[in-house]
Amino acid sequence: MAAAMARLGLRSVKQVRVQFCPFEKNVESTRVFLQAVSSERVRSTNLNCAVTVDVRHDGSEPCVDVLFGDGHRLIMRGAHLTAQEMFTAFASHVQTRSAEDSSDKPDAGTRR
Repeated sequence: MAAAMARLGLRSVKQVRVQFCPFEKNVESTRVFLQAVSSERVRSTNLNCAVTVDVRHDGSEPCVDVLFGDGHRLIMRGAHLTAQEMFTAFASHVQTRSAEDSSDKPDAGTRR
């Protein structure tokens, strides 16, 4: 899990919204993900990214909603995911979005 956290970044992310009920049994992975995304090192990768937390006492399912700069949305239901699975899915989507952003620029590969 340390390797997944090491490559965590918010480069192409516009907003991360985390929602959970702290009294449910299945929120540990969502809380671990929130702790990693909220760390100063990860937040410094994109200062314009908003990380919001919605803590509820209604028994709702833990959920992470990630909005990317290009409008793509990743929704992870944390009740049946491990923190490792959440990190892997998030890193994969960030990498895909970053690659698409760099390929959209006309002189992306010509800078020295």
